[in-house]
Parts: sequence; C-alpha cells; structure tokens
Amino acid sequence: MAEKFDINSLNAAQKQAVQTLNGPVLILAGAGTGKTRTVTCRIANMIAKGVNPRGILALTFTNKAANEMADRVAGLVDRKSARAMTVCTFHSLCVRILRQDIGRLGYKENFSIYTGSDQSGLLKRLIMEYGARREKLEPAQVLSEMSRVRNNGLEIEHIEDTLIAAVAKAYMRELKAQNAVDFDDLLILTERLLRCYPTIHEKWNKRFSYITVDEFQDTNSLQMSLLRQLVGPEHNVCVVGDDDQSIYGWRGAQISNILDFESFFPNPTVIKLEENYRCTRQVLDCANALIKHNAGRREKTLRTNKDGEYPVRLMAMPGSQEEAEFIADEIEQIRARNSLPWEAFAILFRANAQSRALEMAMREHHIPYRMVGTKSFFDRREVKDLLSYLQMMDNPDADLHLLRVLNTPPRGISATTASFAIDWSRDNKKSLWATLVDISFLSECATRSQNSIEAFTELVTRYGSEFAASERPFVDILQDFLNETGYEEYIARNCKTEEEKMRRQAAIDDIKVALRQFWLPGHKLTDFLAGICLDDSRDEDDIESKSGVCLITMHAAKGLEFPQVYIVGVEEGLLPHTRSVDEGSMDEERRLFYVGITRARERLTMTYCAKRSRYGQEERCQPSSFIHEIPRHMYEFVDYDKLMKAPATEDECADFFSSMRDLLADD
Repeated sequence: MAEKFDINSLNAAQKQAVQTLNGPVLILAGAGTGKTRTVTCRIANMIAKGVNPRGILALTFTNKAANEMADRVAGLVDRKSARAMTVCTFHSLCVRILRQDIGRLGYKENFSIYTGSDQSGLLKRLIMEYGARREKLEPAQVLSEMSRVRNNGLEIEHIEDTLIAAVAKAYMRELKAQNAVDFDDLLILTERLLRCYPTIHEKWNKRFSYITVDEFQDTNSLQMSLLRQLVGPEHNVCVVGDDDQSIYGWRGAQISNILDFESFFPNPTVIKLEENYRCTRQVLDCANALIKHNAGRREKTLRTNKDGEYPVRLMAMPGSQEEAEFIADEIEQIRARNSLPWEAFAILFRANAQSRALEMAMREHHIPYRMVGTKSFFDRREVKDLLSYLQMMDNPDADLHLLRVLNTPPRGISATTASFAIDWSRDNKKSLWATLVDISFLSECATRSQNSIEAFTELVTRYGSEFAASERPFVDILQDFLNETGYEEYIARNCKTEEEKMRRQAAIDDIKVALRQFWLPGHKLTDFLAGICLDDSRDEDDIESKSGVCLITMHAAKGLEFPQVYIVGVEEGLLPHTRSVDEGSMDEERRLFYVGITRARERLTMTYCAKRSRYGQEERCQPSSFIHEIPRHMYEFVDYDKLMKAPATEDECADFFSSMRDLLADD
C-alpha cells in the first residue's frame, strides 16, 4: 500500500464507507463531500485487505471520470494492482462483453458501433424511403423515441406513432444487416446476453467479485437491470450518488434507482457523506433550505466549518444587457483587486439563449472566456472521412461508412452508380460491400464504373488486410493509404483559405497521432475504433485545458466547482423552465438549481431580470418561485443602482422595483 493512503485523513462517515466492503452499500455523497477520494480509498482498501484486483470493477458515466478514478487509485496501490482492475464506463464494459459472446445473438464479433452522425445518416435515408420526409419527420425524433422505449426495457412496438415505429423497425433491421450496433444496443444486448445465457452470466459473475458504480443517481432502468445481472450472489456492490443531484430525468435517468435501492439489493448499509469541503456556510445554508422542499428525497443536510467572508447575493436587474454588463464589469474589478485568474469565475445559465448577451459583454470588456458546446472534433468532415475509411477496412459490411467514402476523393463512381448499388443490395438482401464484389452486380455496370469499383474494393481489401495483420505501425499504413488515394491533396484543393487548409490538415494529423500512440504489434484496429467511438470527451469541454471565464450551462456544470459563481436568469420560465413546469418536473428543476448553488466555493451571486429578450421580443419577467423557498435572512438583496452608480430610468425599472417589493414582503 502506498503511503498516500491514510485512513486517519478521512472523517467518520468516509472511514465507514472505506471499511465497509461486503454486501450491498449505498453511499449518499452530497455535493463537495469528498466522494472521489472516498471511493478511491475504498478500492485501495479492498486490495489492502486481500481482494484480487482483477475481480474489482468500477463503473462510471464518462471516460474522463473513469480515467480520473483509475489515476487516483493508481496513486494509492502498486502498479500491478492498478493495471489489473477494470475501471471504465458502462458502454466500454458492454463492448468487452459483446466482443466475446455477441455471436450468440447473431452478430459477428467485429461489429461496428454507430454514433450520432452515423445514426442520423441511416435514418435520413429510411425517412425518405418511407415517405416520412413529407411529414417533416427528423432523425432526432426517431432516435429520441427509440431511446426512450428501449432504455425502459420496452420493444419498438411500444412507440405510439406508427410512422416513427415503422422507421425505427427498419433502422433496427438495417443495423443488424450491417453488423452494427448503436449505444443503446450495447446496453440492451449485453443485458440480454447475461439474462438469457446462464453460462455467460456465471462467467461474468465470477469475473467481478466487487462492483462499484459512480454517479448512481444518473442510471436508467436498463443500466439497473444490467447491474443486477453483473452482481454476483454475494451482492458485493457499492453504489455512490446523490439523489439531490439527479438532473438527467429527461435523458431517462431514474431517481428511483437510488431512492428504492433496498428493493433491488435488500438490507444495504447506507452511509451519508454530509461534511462539505467546498462551499462556505452561507452557500450551504441556501442550498439546504432550497432542496428540503423536494418531497421525494433521502434526508441529508450538508454542513461545513468554512465560514465565508461573502454573503450570498441576490440581484434584480432591469434587463439581460445590464445583467451581462454588470457581471463583466464586476469580474474585472474582483480579479484586479484579488489577483485572481480568469478561470476562478463561472457564469451559469439554464438556457443556451442566455449566453449571447454574456458573450457580447465578455468581448466588449476583452475578457477571455470559454464556452461549453463548441463543435466536436469528430464532426469535422475530414475526421469523419478518415474514420469511415478505417471503420470500413475493419468491417466492410458497415454500409454508412462505405457510402461516405465510396467516391471520396472522386474516383469515377457516380451517385447514379451508388444508388443502383444500394437498390441492388436491398433487392438481393446483401450488404453494400457484398454487392460491390458480386460478379452479377458488376456485370450490370458500365465498364468505367466496373473498373472504378474493382479498384476501390481492391484498395480497401489490401489495406484492410494490412491493418488486420498489425505487423507494422497503423499510422504508416494509413499514411500509405492517404498517399495512394491522394486524400490530403484533395482536402487541400477544396479549402478556400490557407487558414482552413492548416486547420483541416491539423485534424488529419490528430488522427495519425492517435493511431501512432495506440499501435503495438498485434493490436487490433477494431479496438482502436471502439475507443474512438466510446470516447465521449468530445461531449465534455476540457475545462482544465482552456483559459478564461467559464460560461456554462447548469447541466454541464455538474461535477465542477469555482471560487466565484454567478447564476443568471433565476426567473420563472427559465428556472424553473416553462417546459419542466408543464411536464411536472419541478423537483428536478429544483435539484438543478441546487447543483448550481453548490458549484460556488467562496462567493455566489444570483440574478434575475425585470425584462428579457426572447425570440426578438422583450418580455417581462418575475423572480423564480425557488427564491421564495430560501429564507430572506440567508442572502443579501443588492441594489443595482448603487452598484452601477447610475440611476435607472422609470421605464426600465417599473417592474424591477415591483418585484423587489414583492420579494422582500415575503420574508
């Protein structure tokens, strides 16, 4: 055991969690209570007590979280033990299981994984075939409905809309025909394997004797079913989460998994981590007061010995422009006065539309900032092309990838020929690749098209064999392929500016670097591609690598913390959001506000406006009903005019003063 693991550095509740190893354990880890340290120390203690590290499984929701947990555990145990453990996401684990046994379900073990753009491409074609385009049906609608029913353990037949159901069924058939699965399939097929095949179930039960699940409040019904299949008869399962931070119900997360844990794993040890090491007492008082208004929750109260020097502030602003301008101006002043970095500040908002005024203010003040939700690296055209080539060389039956690069760069295979190949493949119930290499199909093509297709399939087969042999570095194979096809020159020719050319080439180079770092003799291209598809870091802004004030949605802020936090737009219709009020999701909106509040380490400022521009129209606003749930003595109401040193006009502030009087009268 490394010296870094010191049981005496933990508080009483953390010690209990670390020392309780057997049977079901539910750790209720409040915001800022040292959850990650507790979990990693618990895993280290398992190894110290003689648990075989190979039998330890820790499941997370993102690769970033998995890497962080693995790194922390590696600092507490010897290197051999750290490598023997399995720390990964639910989806990564499912890929490992399916690669071994998916043949039982009628798939080949080199299946492709279709991600968002792949799914949308396939659905666009199916929507056109089914005439659903006339109904203005979008791929996102089909994906949303499919995910909703499937993650609740239901079949496609439970989709009420007959047109969506028909397209969804065709989508499922096409996926299997192409030996491909999507992210939902990874969970569904793995759960089915474990449930329907006793020998496979027993194999994985024996493989993992101790299972830990992080962020348990975010699990859905399907993930709970999968977990129950994975856990062995000893029920050595530890789940860690906080029902007060369950904010992904719209994605299918079931808060009942944590509220009703005892019904899934009877007689668990329930441990509450309530000592907060992040926030000041002033911030926690507001958070505790707010969340107590949720009826369906496990009782807990965060506490701290950290008495801050700043009160929580509530500010009423005349409008969103003044709100943004004030925050930008104050950030400059606080930073200069306290010698703080820009990264010490975060501005949290509920809706994306709120960010425009904030961005404008940051630019006008020349304040560097970082936004959550920039374009994904993996959505770049050149990256999609290269990954499609690699996917196709690994699994030629992946039609979507083949279609993307069939004539990229142009090689004499026209859109008409491609359409003919698609129709022929459907009529003969073959994959597109099987069609392209079929002599009967080729005999029906014009000589020029036939020659182009044969040259293309020979190219793919030759390089696919090289990748499969894995006898020389993958990056060298790819570079030879790029040279032979002239792909890099093709991209350069189609760039309008030198800057665009450099940007696109840099993206291609990034793929080369990834291949170089991955390859060792015998490594499989399949595994590289699975890692790329499962790498969800493209959906998470790398906070640590970017500089500037953080402008971030409240959902994206979960798991983060900042010394100085502004929560803007604490108004009815925004927080709680109108849609959530209509759908009866007030408790989740309150939890979202709670998450926002508990991001603040030192200073918290909440703002609302008397009016706000929405869809080009000025609308009057009212302070959020959630503000009324926080006792008046817990925050300071700040006068906007005094701070800005300029009187506001009567027109601007009529509603502002009215709402302020109403709020103060509610004490």
